[in-house]
Amino acid sequence: MNVLFAAPEDAWGGILHRFRTALPEVTFTAGGLNPNNLAGYDVVIPTMSRIDAGLLQTADRLQLIQQIGAGLEGVDLEAARARGIAVANVPTDVSGNADSVAEMVIYFMLSLMRRTAEHPEQRQKKQLGVPVGRSLMGATVGIVGFGAIGQAVSRRLNGFGVRQIAIKREPDAALASEFGLDWLGRPDRLPALLKASDLVVLTLPDTDQTHQLFNAARFEQMNPGSYLINVGRGGLVERDALQAALVNGHLAGAALDVFWQEPPNPEDPIFALNLITSPHVAGLSDRSVDGIMQGAADNIRRLLAGEALLHRRV
Repeated sequence: MNVLFAAPEDAWGGILHRFRTALPEVTFTAGGLNPNNLAGYDVVIPTMSRIDAGLLQTADRLQLIQQIGAGLEGVDLEAARARGIAVANVPTDVSGNADSVAEMVIYFMLSLMRRTAEHPEQRQKKQLGVPVGRSLMGATVGIVGFGAIGQAVSRRLNGFGVRQIAIKREPDAALASEFGLDWLGRPDRLPALLKASDLVVLTLPDTDQTHQLFNAARFEQMNPGSYLINVGRGGLVERDALQAALVNGHLAGAALDVFWQEPPNPEDPIFALNLITSPHVAGLSDRSVDGIMQGAADNIRRLLAGEALLHRRV
């Protein structure tokens, strides 16, 4: 069996080496995608690459598109279905990914509010007692997207004495009660959430409905002096609007694990503003990488054995 890992050899913390160790009977090839390179592969692991209808036409024996992680927005599911190609992922609540992302969100919150980016400068100046940060206790946190990641964030916030509100496509009163939310609303309540929140956390996928959801008009709806944290997808946020909101002070700061283009330009002037970033690693920890690899490898084994696939989306 031939598997294409559509990323560099050392991507995702060297997860490809783990695949080769777990599945020695399988041939893995690392590399990017182009319109002619799906021929000869039985499985493709897309990572961040797009799998569209045109690319699928080059496949002559492809049986499975197996994502490592949950994100399938880059895969044309209908085109795969039409060609009889299975599509599966590893859900965030199964792999440990959601828990890893939630931990990063807490780090971002505390770093922004306690102004940790300024600490090295004060140390160099031999100044003690500054800067004075803001306490997370008593703040209102708005979670936009209350799936597995949003719920993992909420669990970790329960010990911080914050008020929580959230948006979910299909809200559930029992779910809101289970997590101690003040309210859980539909997407049309997003303006109310933004107005009330001191910190806004984005955990959404990038879809036709959510692409550049956070634009200039949306930032104006946010509470002045609030913070934005995006651990969903970079396409949720319009870059120029974010820069303007940071420059004019309407936003006190932001934290991003994902970007409008990936990788982003390291010379982009936006990074000189009050912006904390991580290189798309919020979901990557020793625990989550192991869980993701195990989940994907199990499906490849199942395919070899002719067994039913897990977490199949098509």
